[in-house]
Parts: sequence; C-alpha cells; structure tokens
Amino acid sequence: MDPEIQERIAARRAELDGLKEQLVKQLAEVRAERDELAVAERVWQRMSEQLADERAQAGSPVVQVAGRAVRVVPERGPGVLESALPAEYQRILAAVRAAGSPVATRQIGEALGVGTGVRGKLEPLRGKLADRGWLHKRPDGKFTVRP
Repeated sequence: MDPEIQERIAARRAELDGLKEQLVKQLAEVRAERDELAVAERVWQRMSEQLADERAQAGSPVVQVAGRAVRVVPERGPGVLESALPAEYQRILAAVRAAGSPVATRQIGEALGVGTGVRGKLEPLRGKLADRGWLHKRPDGKFTVRP
C-alpha cells in the first residue's frame, strides 16, 4: 500500500477517534442533564400537588359540627376564587361547565358518577352551589355556571 495513503488513513482514523471521544463526553453530559431534568420534574409535580392541597385547605376552612369536621363552603363573591371550594364542589362546577348548556341535577349526578336512580343521592347536589351563588338555578330547574 502507498505510504501516503496509509498516512492519510491513519490521520483520518486519529481525527475520528478524537471526534468519538468528544461525542462520548457530550452524550454523557446530555444523559446527566436529562436525568437532572427528570428529577426536577418529579420534585415540581410533588410540590404542585402539595401547594394545591394547602390552597384547598386554606381556602375552605374546617369547622366542627356535631363533633365532626366539616369543610366550610364559601359564598361566591369578589375576591373569592373557585380554588377556595372543596374538591367535590369544584368537580360539580367542572361538570356543569363541561356540559356547555344548562343541565339538570340528574346530568350532574351522572357526570360525577353519583347513583342517579336514588333520589336521595341527587337532592344534595341541587343546592350545594346554587345556595352559595356559584351556580345559577334557572326557572326550568336546570343549572348554569355564573359568569
């Protein structure tokens, strides 16, 4: 084989070996950073859940009624955010909002997975939020979310 060609091959091989080392180092750095991002994402998720729980608890105080802890549902008004409602009430609002049009109590119950065949299960839904101003009860008995 021609010595000049051998020299070029050896030079190219050395160049490629150097490039390979750089790429291996970059790949290790990329993997390390991706691992750090995954950890940061998990920490952020946990913190978000904790903050949401704290906000929900802080926004809706618990009082004792007949020896039982009961979460107070705030009246709708200026400065009172929906996040101040207990989770169950937020689900009711979300179900009414998702319907996109006025809904009957039965439809809300179905959306929430409440047994709609038992009248006693649906009755509490009727006044849960309408009495506190979060929902509007129309003359036809259907509900809409107040703007």
